[in-house]
Amino acid sequence: MTTNGNAEIARELIDTFAYMVLGTADPDGRPWTTPVYYAPDGYGLFYWISSPDRRHSRNIADRPEVSIVIFDSTVPIGAARAVYMSARAEQVPDDEIEGCLEVAFRPRFPGIRPFTVAELTPPGLFRLYRARVTEHSILIRGGDGSERAPGPRSTRPIIAGGPTCPVNGRVSRSAS
Repeated sequence: MTTNGNAEIARELIDTFAYMVLGTADPDGRPWTTPVYYAPDGYGLFYWISSPDRRHSRNIADRPEVSIVIFDSTVPIGAARAVYMSARAEQVPDDEIEGCLEVAFRPRFPGIRPFTVAELTPPGLFRLYRARVTEHSILIRGGDGSERAPGPRSTRPIIAGGPTCPVNGRVSRSAS
């Protein structure tokens, strides 16, 4: 498959699904994953709402490097497609929230109501978070399992001919 085809798969997955799996780690390196509803700003910036008291939010405050996976869990075994991303996450500073609301609450799916700045700042219970992607990779279909190989061969970087990611046009590092 061409790198351009890989970028198309990544874009389709990001555009189609409502939840991403967010991977974080605490200060001691203990991993934690959680599903979060996301709103993309293109293909390199993702927003979500969370309580600052949740484990993944506390982990981001200590270690902003995160992993993200978006995939279709409804397909038959052997037909999986997923986009894997490395990113740097943060709580959006209070003085930037208003400027992010239009993108963070763009209606992608029915039933999503926008939050207000007051709901996303103290003493509100929730905060707006974002992750800036530094790398995209996709899952390579594994067939029926008869062609399994050891090691991290299930993903391939979608970076072609240099350090620019074809999904978002930003400089990326290799997924090796």
